[in-house]
Amino acid sequence: MRSIFKGAITFGLVNVPVKVYSATEDHDVSLHQVHSADGGRIRYQRVCELDGEVVPYADIDRAYDDGEQTVVLTKADLASLPAEKSREIDVLEFVPSDQVDPVTFDRPYYLEPDSASPKAYVLLRETLKRTDRTAIVRFTLRQKTRLAALRVRGDVLMLQTLLWADEVREVSFPSLNDEVKISDKELELSASLVDGFSADFQPEEYVDEYQKELRTLIEAKLESGDAVDTDATFGVQEHTGGEIIDLMEALRASVERTRAAREEAAEPTGKKSAAS
Repeated sequence: MRSIFKGAITFGLVNVPVKVYSATEDHDVSLHQVHSADGGRIRYQRVCELDGEVVPYADIDRAYDDGEQTVVLTKADLASLPAEKSREIDVLEFVPSDQVDPVTFDRPYYLEPDSASPKAYVLLRETLKRTDRTAIVRFTLRQKTRLAALRVRGDVLMLQTLLWADEVREVSFPSLNDEVKISDKELELSASLVDGFSADFQPEEYVDEYQKELRTLIEAKLESGDAVDTDATFGVQEHTGGEIIDLMEALRASVERTRAAREEAAEPTGKKSAAS
């Protein structure tokens, strides 16, 4: 991994030098657009509206339009902002971890110690663990001031950028304003269903089915030389639908199906063979 930038976590007189790395990566298959008639590549160009010329990216600046006037901001202008020059990750406060709403989480970054001794790094990590606190920090990345949660993941400190408060929409659905009565029996059956599906979360057990199927389709086309019937590649899949109106019956059926599956899985192999 390559670090995005080097900086330092600062709070009080404490300074913890770190390197920042992206914690996630995109594995989606990269596709581009082509002309359906002849397969020619479709490309986009940046064209100036005044002279009609194609403009190289290096010659493009940013601008703000207030409706009457336009202010052009050059790369030098943006680089001159004090926040852009700072490499400090400033701790604003330490808050109980459960007070940070996951809906505000954005991009995650790993922090690596960047000093001869990682003692300050480890001390901060263990302090956050012991106090069950998350540090709310502010830093600048790619010309934008970011709010972030500094927290612990395993043995590593992690920055998780946060959405600003005004970026999270408030919501109220009219259908939830009416009083809905739930019976004790419905709750009992629903809880039983949840219990039947209970397990420890193992994220590596889940895969992106769309990307998997997309790769299969691409490989099939490559092997065939051109096109291939999609049904021949994936098989014909039957889809049955229909809304179940009776919630109790749906819960009961789900509970019974889950219970039967668990009992079958618990039977010894020999017993199941004899029964069949």
